[in-house]
Amino acid sequence: MRNRFLILIPALAAVVLLFWEGVAAQGFDPHDLSGIWTRTARDHSLGTKPPPLTRAGIEAMKGRIGDTDDVLREVVDAARASSQVRLNDNGLETNAPWLECNPLGFPRLLNDDEPMEFIMTKDKILQVFQSEHRIRYLWTDGRELPSGQNLENLGPAWYGHSVAKWDGNTLIVNTVGLDERAWLDNLGHPKSFHARIEETWKRVDSNTLESQLTLFDPEYYSAPYVGAKRTFKRLPDRAVTYFGWSGLFAGITEGICAPVNEVEGYNKGFRDLGRAKSKQ
Repeated sequence: MRNRFLILIPALAAVVLLFWEGVAAQGFDPHDLSGIWTRTARDHSLGTKPPPLTRAGIEAMKGRIGDTDDVLREVVDAARASSQVRLNDNGLETNAPWLECNPLGFPRLLNDDEPMEFIMTKDKILQVFQSEHRIRYLWTDGRELPSGQNLENLGPAWYGHSVAKWDGNTLIVNTVGLDERAWLDNLGHPKSFHARIEETWKRVDSNTLESQLTLFDPEYYSAPYVGAKRTFKRLPDRAVTYFGWSGLFAGITEGICAPVNEVEGYNKGFRDLGRAKSKQ
């Protein structure tokens, strides 16, 4: 038995050595997503044509006037061909909730233009967003995704309740309990409280992340809504340094809608600019 154990030690050492050599050859740890990242494409949608809405989904979307700004052209064309989508044509302004001082919600915040940061900890991963100065908790401590009466008791949240786990080198995040008042995208597509959004994250090299979203919402959609793959690039330190202060919240606008300073701040810097773009 002792001889077998002595033989096993070098074998295990060889496995560990090969693992770390692989990590060194890649130049990064695929399980370390830390850093500040920004999207390579500007598109405030899931990037693909959604499946047909159910009758309940159509009802949930009534009254929404979508904004075509920064939405992929093929997605906009599909929306124009659908009687379920109202767009800001003929001078009508979009009534997107974030233009009236409401949160973007998830996943719209993830599809925003501002950078975001991953912070890795023992039992959770923090996703910190420049926009709204928002933080998401992605729990990796083994807890179950809320469901049934537990989910009903927790109730809806603008950014839902999220758990994450690793499948090989891919981080899989599931989020439930999303507030229905937050639009799925700029076009105003809905999502129900009982929907589940699965997002995947994979670090393909030292400076590149790939992500994909899938919406599972049989209440509002006739099939799962599979989004396009998205690419995020790591920002160098110099890109997030302003006036000698470094970091994600380093001197550039907070992007927070505060009613106390809405007229002079948020309206001029965000709402009015967004409305002007929608009329172009």
